[in-house]
Amino acid sequence: MHLGFLTIFWRDMLRFYRFKTLLISSLVQPALWMAFFGIAMSSNFNRFTSEIPPLPGVPTVDYLTFMAAGVIAMTTLFTNLFGGMSLLFDKNWGLMREIFASPLPRNHIIFGIALSGMTKSFIQAIIIMVFGILIGAQFFFGYTAIETFLAILGILLFVAVFSLGFLFLSAAIAISLESPEGMQGIMTLLTMPIFFASNALYPIDAFPPALQALSLINPLTYLVTGIRYFAIGGDFQAIGIHYQFTPIQIVFAFLFLVGFAAIMFAIAWWRFRKAVVT
Repeated sequence: MHLGFLTIFWRDMLRFYRFKTLLISSLVQPALWMAFFGIAMSSNFNRFTSEIPPLPGVPTVDYLTFMAAGVIAMTTLFTNLFGGMSLLFDKNWGLMREIFASPLPRNHIIFGIALSGMTKSFIQAIIIMVFGILIGAQFFFGYTAIETFLAILGILLFVAVFSLGFLFLSAAIAISLESPEGMQGIMTLLTMPIFFASNALYPIDAFPPALQALSLINPLTYLVTGIRYFAIGGDFQAIGIHYQFTPIQIVFAFLFLVGFAAIMFAIAWWRFRKAVVT
């Protein structure tokens, strides 16, 4: 069995480790976002919703806990949307030409980059969960040790499938472009609507109908739903809204992400088969 994708994976992880600035910023930035934005906004939302009576028998979580799940999803989105940038640099520096000329199947290039991006997302998600709990996020509150372990596995499973989808998309864009500036512009353009037309930072119930429809086909919405289900529970109240997630809804969310990843892989594989690197 050809395991050439492991070479691509290991090389990308070494690059991630050796570029200390990239390593530190990618780990510290989401923690700072949650520490400053989360704590500041939590105090405001908690004050605004303090007069809303809690529902009997329904746990109430603060805004910090609510948005911490969104920060995990946001970080996963940003990391993987820009995950294909290394392919573009390889292409411009002539390394991709050497890889294409080797016996390595082209789909292994995609798998290697996807595996490295997924690993980075796991590291970041775990760091954010630990940091969030340290500053007061009520993740896994009341869970037993086994339930906490299974919940973390559930979160990482959602993160993994979501990561694959956007890494495949990023790889398809990277192999189709010549300019890092062009890719940066496209990624920035995609980030804004995907992030803000989701339930990462606030409920989508008050969205205009067009944005609500967009959020229903937004993969980030389903990632956040999965993270909240495993980290907080299937029945809770936050910022005055009662949230209920059934196992069927979570399975649907997961299958939606699987379908998205499959479509993105088909597009990436098509672009790599057509790619000509000189």
